[in-house]
Amino acid sequence: MNIKNMKFTNIESELPNLQALLRNSLQGDILDIRGVDGNSEKYHFECQNCPLLNEAKYVVFSPHMDQKYQSYEHYVFLDHSGKTLCHKSGKDFNLFDMLKPCINLKSADTRKSNY
Repeated sequence: MNIKNMKFTNIESELPNLQALLRNSLQGDILDIRGVDGNSEKYHFECQNCPLLNEAKYVVFSPHMDQKYQSYEHYVFLDHSGKTLCHKSGKDFNLFDMLKPCINLKSADTRKSNY
C-alpha cells in the first residue's frame, strides 16, 4: 500500500491475523476500528446472547454509515490478533456504550500519537 495512504504504521504487527481485505479497507480509511470496552454493562449483556463476543477485543465498522441506516450496518468482531470471531448486523445490534480507542494502533499521521 502506498505509504501516504496508510492510516496505521503498526497494524500488521499488532493484528497479524487480520484479513487482507479488512486491513486494506482500514488503511484506506474506508472502514474504522475501535476497541471493545470489556467493562461496559452493555458488552456483558451482549456476551450472554453471543458467547463469541467474550473473546472480542476490536470491532470493525463503517464510519461513513448514517445513523438512520444503521440497520444496514455490518460489524466484524476481532480477537486480540485480528482473527474474525463473529459478524453482527446493525438490525439486531448497536455499538453505543461499547467502544474505546485502540491505543495500541499507531497513527501514520505524525500529528497523532495513536488511534
